Amino acid sequence: MKEMFGTPMKRGIAIAALALCGTAGLVAAPGVQAQGRGRPTPPPGPARAATTDIRVLKVRPNVYMLSGAGGNITVLTFPEGVLLVDTGSAQMADKVLDTVKQLSEKPIAHIINTSASADHVGGNEKLAASGRRIPLEVIAGEGPMVVAHENVLTRMSAPTGKQAAAPERAWPNETYHLDSMKLSTHFHGGEAIQLLHEPAAHSDGDSLVWFRHADVITTGDIFMTTTYPIIDVANGGTINGVIDGLNAILEIAFPDFRSEGGTMIIPGHGRLSDMADVGYYRDMVTIIRGRVQDLVKKGQTLEQVKAAKPTRDYDGRFGATSGSWTTDMFVEAVYKTLSAKKK
Repeated sequence: MKEMFGTPMKRGIAIAALALCGTAGLVAAPGVQAQGRGRPTPPPGPARAATTDIRVLKVRPNVYMLSGAGGNITVLTFPEGVLLVDTGSAQMADKVLDTVKQLSEKPIAHIINTSASADHVGGNEKLAASGRRIPLEVIAGEGPMVVAHENVLTRMSAPTGKQAAAPERAWPNETYHLDSMKLSTHFHGGEAIQLLHEPAAHSDGDSLVWFRHADVITTGDIFMTTTYPIIDVANGGTINGVIDGLNAILEIAFPDFRSEGGTMIIPGHGRLSDMADVGYYRDMVTIIRGRVQDLVKKGQTLEQVKAAKPTRDYDGRFGATSGSWTTDMFVEAVYKTLSAKKK
């Protein structure tokens, strides 16, 4: 562990940059802005300003990462069609569709949702309406298969609090309820795809999506490079579940050398990453959990915990004082899930 994660931060960032440059290539479709080599990605995270540009990063020969549409989107192209992991926000759906068409002339055949968050499922309705299921000769006229954990369907189909139900065309039409789900390689150009449910992480419906042949993992909001974890307490999210999810990513990822390179990891928000990035993020979240847990055991109130600034070492990298997810909101979510009484 000391060899993997004990190096100074600046040295680790430099090594990671070299590894990623040698592993993933940049590609820009006509009219689409490419992410510049060496230029930091404008973070599309919920606490940052929105952008109107879709940026395309070629991760593997037939796997792309789209950023700038809300949550990051993974695109898998194969001879019969296109598979998407997440669809971004509703406002960016048209631009996402245009970008996907520039990457492949084939229809959108499958959509996978990593959670029910609006910036990950907002484009479902429009993108599903534009696609068609395969094989065409068997299921003519049907839209794409939209896959997610069953809790995602529950959240999207039933209004809760101030959040209205999503349009029915946006709902998942294929759900799973076990620990994982495997999709047939027959309809994805031979790519083996496995969904892994991570309960009570960002929410209660999170899925990791593992492209086993391409060696790519899409994490949804369990892992991000732009902010502290977004813990949706109202929808079953917990700090312990987030850490379990991060450990699950590290369990199935492989490094090329000293935890750098190897498996490419597409976060819910932010830049393309590898095992070293997830390891650093996991360690950071675990340290903060330990600090808050210690204060909870001492009987500290929420305000006292906030005043103790348990995130102070990391605020310059992940903190925010404004926007939809601030440092105080993160600390409050951690406090609530650690101090909640077990039933």
